[in-house]
Amino acid sequence: MNRPNPTRGMHHVALNVVNLEACEHFYVTLLGMEVEWRPDQNSLYLTSGTDNIALHRTDNVSDEGQYLNHIGFIINSPEDVQAWYDFLITHDIKMKTTPRQHRDGAHSFYCFDPDGNTVQFIYHPPLLKIYDNQ
Repeated sequence: MNRPNPTRGMHHVALNVVNLEACEHFYVTLLGMEVEWRPDQNSLYLTSGTDNIALHRTDNVSDEGQYLNHIGFIINSPEDVQAWYDFLITHDIKMKTTPRQHRDGAHSFYCFDPDGNTVQFIYHPPLLKIYDNQ
C-alpha cells in the first residue's frame, strides 16, 4: 500500500495539566492565544491562529512528570484521515482509536509510535483555512 497524501505538519500538541485555570491564564492572558473550543470543564482548545494546543485536566501525572498527552499531525481531509489509518494498520502500527468525527467538524484517530507516545492524525478545518489562504 502506498503512503497517503503528506501531512500538513505537526501543529497540534495536547498537554495534561493539573491546574487548568492557571494554564489557561498562562497561554491566553500571557501568551495571547485564543480559546477555540471548551468542550467540557476539563478540556480547553487554544489557538494562536496557526496552531492548536489542547489542555486536559488531570490529577494523575506520572512520577516522571509526563505532561504530554499526544502530538497531532494536520491532515487535508476526512478521507485522508481514513487513508492514513488504513496505511498505518497495514504496517502493524498499534491503534488507540478508530477514525471518528468530532462535534466541531474535525475527524481524527489516535495511534502509538514505537515508544508508546500517542500520535493523532486530525483533519481540523480552522487550521486548514490558514494554509489555504496563504
